Formats: sequence, C-alpha cells, structure tokens
Amino acid sequence: MKKILAFKGSPRTVSNSDILLSSFLHGAKKNSNFIETIDANKINIEYCSGCLRCNLIKRCSNSSDEWYALSKKILEADVLVFASPVYFHHLTAPLKIIVDRFRSFTNVQITENGLIHTPYHKWNKEFVLLLSMGSPNPVEAEPVIKLFKFITSILGKQNTLNVINGTRLGVGKQILKTEEELKILYKKIALPINLASKDYINNMNILQKCKNMGEELSKY
Repeated sequence: MKKILAFKGSPRTVSNSDILLSSFLHGAKKNSNFIETIDANKINIEYCSGCLRCNLIKRCSNSSDEWYALSKKILEADVLVFASPVYFHHLTAPLKIIVDRFRSFTNVQITENGLIHTPYHKWNKEFVLLLSMGSPNPVEAEPVIKLFKFITSILGKQNTLNVINGTRLGVGKQILKTEEELKILYKKIALPINLASKDYINNMNILQKCKNMGEELSKY
C-alpha cells in the first residue's frame, strides 16, 4: 500500500488549494490508509542557511527543528503532494522553506560548467503539484512548475511530476461556488458575468481530476 505525504501551503483556514488537496486525498483513500498531511504554516522548519555541511554528513546538520523527523517521512513516502496558492508567481513562503531544505538530500559539486547533484538515496516517487491562482492564465505558475521539474530531475530519473492548476480562483472557497454564486461574485469584483458558467464547469472538472489522480496514484 502506497504511502502518501501531503503538504498544505496556504495560510487561509479553508483555501482553494486545500479543497484541491481534499479532493485528491478523497480519491487516494480508496486505495491507501497511509496518508499524512503536514501544514507548512504550523510545522517548525527553519530556513536553510546554506552551511553546506550536508555535503559532508549526507543529511541536514540543523537539529533544532522538526526537519529530521520530516525528512524521514519524505524519504519513506511513495507520493509527495504539494498544495499551494500561487503568490507572486511562486509557492507560499512556509512551503518554500520546506522545499529549500530538500537541498540536504543531495551532494552538490561545483564544476567549471555548472553543478552536479548526486542524491544520497534512491528516489522513485510521484510528485504532485496542486496549485490555485487568481490569474486566468496558467503560464503565471510556470516558475513553480519549473522548480519542481528541476527538483524531480536531479533527485532521480524515476521520479514523475503531476500538475493540476486551478485558475481564476482569487477568493477563498471559490472553487466550490455554484454558477449563481459565481455570477454574484464576478459582479462584485468586476469580472464579466458570462464567465461564471464556463468557470463553474471548469472548477467541477478540476476537482474531479484531483480525485481521479489521487485514486490512480495511490494504487499499488
């Protein structure tokens, strides 16, 4: 049975990215009982200081926070899920702190032409990005996606990145609103009301896509 470790990045109590994650985990629960969710806003993880000691001791040298325990869970997981709104074209700060600490999973060698990354462990995981954003243009999330493409590639060729991106979601719980509720909202925020019908269908499709992905990636 696959182990799933999910990270919530939104500072909102119930956000659109939280709802995407809930749909994903709803699907995953059909096949797995090994599911844990970490709230990046509440866990005690300090900034990477760039001390480079992980190149010598093959792990992070900082023992004053919860990274050691969390890193073990990351290594044991089969599926790693990162749910976040897109803030200024990137992840939220608490989630980015966790991602920065992934540096301690690899040896980094500086060469004349660039860097060589050598992971300390064998990686064969499904990475999942569940993003929500106010912009209707998914290209706004490209910096996040490019980062995760880079991370998954340097950690191992067997890793896979799966991305679901919800667009035009600037208001909390917006993805759950009915077509009529969207019309009222769009009138308030000066968006064309005729977008509501299309967006409602799109939102429902995205939630179903999250559920289907969770079910599929949790299979043996």
